[in-house]
Amino acid sequence: MLGFCIIAPLADAVAKLLGQAVPLDEVLLFRFGIQAAILIPLIALTGRVWRVRGMVLWLTVLRTAMHLLGIAMMFTALRYLPLADAVAITFVMPFILLILGKYVLKEEVGHRRVIACAVGFAGTLLVVQPSFAQVGWPALLPIGVALNFALFMLVTRKIAKATDPIGLQAVSGVMAVAVMLPVVALTGETGLSLQVTGGYEWGLLLAIGGLGTLAHLLMTWSLRYAPSATVAPMQYLEIPFATVIGWAIFAHWPNMTAALGICIVMAAGLYVVLRERATSRQTPVPPAPPPPTGLAAE
Repeated sequence: MLGFCIIAPLADAVAKLLGQAVPLDEVLLFRFGIQAAILIPLIALTGRVWRVRGMVLWLTVLRTAMHLLGIAMMFTALRYLPLADAVAITFVMPFILLILGKYVLKEEVGHRRVIACAVGFAGTLLVVQPSFAQVGWPALLPIGVALNFALFMLVTRKIAKATDPIGLQAVSGVMAVAVMLPVVALTGETGLSLQVTGGYEWGLLLAIGGLGTLAHLLMTWSLRYAPSATVAPMQYLEIPFATVIGWAIFAHWPNMTAALGICIVMAAGLYVVLRERATSRQTPVPPAPPPPTGLAAE
């Protein structure tokens, strides 16, 4: 999970660099096409099983659709928002899940965690506010990413132990390519004509495919070998890594309001995760769904 937290914002940074030069549908096609091109030969060489059937197949289709939607929203947001702000806003997800669990699913949630959720929402608003004032509605896209990847993580957790991580990612890559090829062909002026002109852009496309593939393998492995309550606190390291990467590549540093909001989100989120872990040790209540993992790398 630590590796994921480092690599995921790197992939987000590459997506931000590509955002002004290459259409979104082509970025998605290459992101998943490279994933399939890397993993299918690896499966052939290692003799892994990558066929999925029954309920696992339908969950994999659903997971791939959510994967495409989440990455599309995140890549669009990164065209307008600083890297650290976009990543931090997506971490509203555990607060949303906890509130839904209490008021929709009628789960037992203590008042201290509800207060932490309220504080976390306030921190998220502090991050959104300066970005919304500058760019408008795209500042809200990371919230949509958070909702989408909440479901994505639940589905991944459901099938992680029933499938090989490399096989799962290979199947998802093939499914996504099957979806994106006709989309690129229909949106291009002369059919399947790619608007990639220079070696620099090709290098970025290769990088985003490789980084995204590696990041999601690491995330899937972490969920396969450790409970979400164990790896969840580490996921918040993605925010400081994204801040440093955003400063190093784009010279973006959160302003005072956004920086305060990021600190509040991290503190409240860590409290919720650690409190959930302590509660699960005391009672047989199942743990809450995992918090977000990063987003574009998916």
